[in-house]
Amino acid sequence: LTVNLAVADIGMAISMYPLAIASAWNHAWLGGDASCIYYALMGFLFGVCSMMTLCAMAVIRFLVTNSSKSNSNKITKNTVRILITLIWLYSLLWAILPLVGWGYYGPEPFGISCTIAWSKFHSSSNGFSFILSMFLLCTVLPALTIVACYLGIAWKVHKTYQEIQNIDRIPNAAKLEKKLTLMAVLISVGFLSSWTPYAAASFWSIFNSSDSLQPIVTLLPCLFAKSSTAYNPFIYYIFSKTFRREIKQLQCCCGWRVHFFSTDNSAENPVSTMWSG
Repeated sequence: LTVNLAVADIGMAISMYPLAIASAWNHAWLGGDASCIYYALMGFLFGVCSMMTLCAMAVIRFLVTNSSKSNSNKITKNTVRILITLIWLYSLLWAILPLVGWGYYGPEPFGISCTIAWSKFHSSSNGFSFILSMFLLCTVLPALTIVACYLGIAWKVHKTYQEIQNIDRIPNAAKLEKKLTLMAVLISVGFLSSWTPYAAASFWSIFNSSDSLQPIVTLLPCLFAKSSTAYNPFIYYIFSKTFRREIKQLQCCCGWRVHFFSTDNSAENPVSTMWSG
């Protein structure tokens, strides 16, 4: 699931960002309607995929945390592969619905990006039903599921630690489980936080004219939302020794000089990165 989340992030970065950057330099959207639909479709596809992957991660962590060892072993690699396939099919279904007549894609108010046509919420019953259904099934329900699962995990961990009198005797497996859960929580919080301003601006445009907002006000939430693809590597680097080890192996293979101050050091040694060819 973590790899699937990384695939969704890099897919968004490769398929969308070059076109958006070129349009920004051009001060207008490039390519006309065809490229606008392509850009919006890619954004919707990878965005829904990321959201549903985070939701699946939360549900599985909740099931593992609150189940006996025998039940948790039932979540096999084949089960996760099937789940990932269903996530992509679900995301693809929602992404192509506007292409077959339910919902619309259109330009953002600032003119150098494209997304779902939020303004169609009131002007079209088609747009109204699509946006409402998408909002409930792709945003609200997964977000509530993520929050509920991690609250349940936090309560379970709290009760478990209360039952343990000596903190030094906490099994390594329990410590690892706590670290993995914290990492998953931070990934989910980062994703939801980066997309919340964009959701707020989008819903403002639903109930008000997009002309009521300055272009910069609509642009910044969009840029902040797209930055969600950049947070996860930093979270992995801080919490995963394996990830840090792989980064060091990568620098040796590529001939890069990469220096990372250890995150295990004291507070006076901040994490820093220096790249040189």
